[in-house]
Amino acid sequence: MTEAMTDAAGEPVPLREVVQRGLWFEEFELGVRYLHRPGRTVTEADNVLFTTLTMNPQPLHLDAAFAATQPFGRILVNSLFTLSTLVGQSVGQLTQGTLVANLGFGEVAFPNPVFVGDTLYGESVVESKRLSSSRPGEGIVVLGHTARNQHGVVVATASRTMLVQTREAGERTSAGARAADRGASG
Repeated sequence: MTEAMTDAAGEPVPLREVVQRGLWFEEFELGVRYLHRPGRTVTEADNVLFTTLTMNPQPLHLDAAFAATQPFGRILVNSLFTLSTLVGQSVGQLTQGTLVANLGFGEVAFPNPVFVGDTLYGESVVESKRLSSSRPGEGIVVLGHTARNQHGVVVATASRTMLVQTREAGERTSAGARAADRGASG
């Protein structure tokens, strides 16, 4: 602990440390909607970079002249960018440092398009959870993710199954890491 404060007598007082983390398995609640903020406004650079990094030559994402002749009349944001942003928005609130692994995605849908300039807002609902029968200290959580644009229109939905640490296992792992850090720096 860092000693940065002093008490009334001028004696150093250790500061309590709080590390940002996601939820332990036990903290995921059925029937709760987790709203992920802030939103993310999609830029043209986001769409072009993601599309080219993933080697997707779809002209609907890259060619404004072509896209203008298609049903939506303009460039569409790459749907996998939308999905990645939706999942990414949930990390700080739900899984940062507590996720063991993503096990898979179920139903994924893009009911409405996303355009450059749209702002994505993510939310997640716990659909189910159970302790793992083969991995002590871990549990399986299924999340239903939804992305909405700035008008509240649903632009993406996905079901994600993941493996998450229990509090006891996670705190044990964290304590071991802190002890190792102290040993390395001392």
